[in-house]
Amino acid sequence: MQTEGTNSTHSITKTVIMVRHSLPTIIPNLPAKEWRLSDIGRRRCIRLAERLRSHSPQVVVSSTEPKALETAQIVGELLDIPVETRERLHEHERPDVQFFEGRAEFEARVARFFAEPDRLVLGRETADQAHIRFSRAVENAVETHPSKTVAISTHGTVMTLLVTRANDLDPFSFWSQLGLPAFVILRLPGYELASGIETVEDE
Repeated sequence: MQTEGTNSTHSITKTVIMVRHSLPTIIPNLPAKEWRLSDIGRRRCIRLAERLRSHSPQVVVSSTEPKALETAQIVGELLDIPVETRERLHEHERPDVQFFEGRAEFEARVARFFAEPDRLVLGRETADQAHIRFSRAVENAVETHPSKTVAISTHGTVMTLLVTRANDLDPFSFWSQLGLPAFVILRLPGYELASGIETVEDE
């Protein structure tokens, strides 16, 4: 019989749920990693929990960034499942990148980030570095709970890197389709997409 903490992870755990956090309040003079959920974002988490219920998550493992952790905590409370935090599930490291007033400018920078994955074109990590860091953290979270369906509460850019590289998809197109919040179901091993992007919006 397998128990928590063993190494035979993927033979038991069939799926992992990758969740992008809900809508934050944008504060231009505050680093994005410190943003918290807006009132709308918290309300959307209620609908997110209902959408996730049918996928039967048994634990939520969250980035330590407030907007991801708040998303996880609301979902965990509503589904009556435990919530944990894990280092290295955070967003692509770009604390010194100024807030872009125009969405088009920001999207252009992100597109270049994906297009030149081995070059430092945005923030403090290349896309390759962020992918290695994040994928190892996800693997660790899954291995910690080998017999459970794990939901990972995280961020759009790193989530995109993991999903699109595992499924040979265009990263900028995938990233552009992610809502706040949104989730995908991935089959293990290999993080194969089991469903399309599901975005939670206001009624």
